[in-house]
Amino acid sequence: MHSSNDNNNPVVVVLAAGQGQRFRASGAQTGKLQAQLHGRSVLEHTLAAVAASGLRAVLVENGPHWHSAGMGHSIARGVALSPDASGWLILPGDLPAVAPGSLRAVAQALQAQGGVVRPQVEGRWGHPVGFSAAWKAQLLQLTGDTGAQSIVRAAQAQLHVLALDDWGMLADTDTRADLAAVADRWTQRRV
Repeated sequence: MHSSNDNNNPVVVVLAAGQGQRFRASGAQTGKLQAQLHGRSVLEHTLAAVAASGLRAVLVENGPHWHSAGMGHSIARGVALSPDASGWLILPGDLPAVAPGSLRAVAQALQAQGGVVRPQVEGRWGHPVGFSAAWKAQLLQLTGDTGAQSIVRAAQAQLHVLALDDWGMLADTDTRADLAAVADRWTQRRV
């Protein structure tokens, strides 16, 4: 196996600009990314998994000079912030239990096969979805709250399904019940 420098690796775009309305609606006092899980925020866990994967990350958050108009807008922002990447792994910030090895597996499949790599866990679609640089123009055109589903559909001929065994790729924390379920399962598998 040959080693490659950082520029050949895709960049993980961590989406952290959402409103988290479902989480607050479920009775939470904070946004889902700030919610505590085993002593750290959900977002800190997600970022720690990316750091442990060895992949470069771009964090897309609301700030004084930029505010997300939805998931598509956030994805376009992350791609624009890393224009020289060989590809992008689109990772919602609310997946605190995603395994670093799963991120590497998606990145490696993307490097080997190009196109679009979509992980599947137990028959369900997971995150992150990987896009090669060939899809840069389409990713940059995403707007509003429409994610990259249209690109995934357009890429059918170049879509590579990657079967992985990582429940953390499915375990988003949209509600307090979701967070409790992740916390429960987390203690059972403690890394």
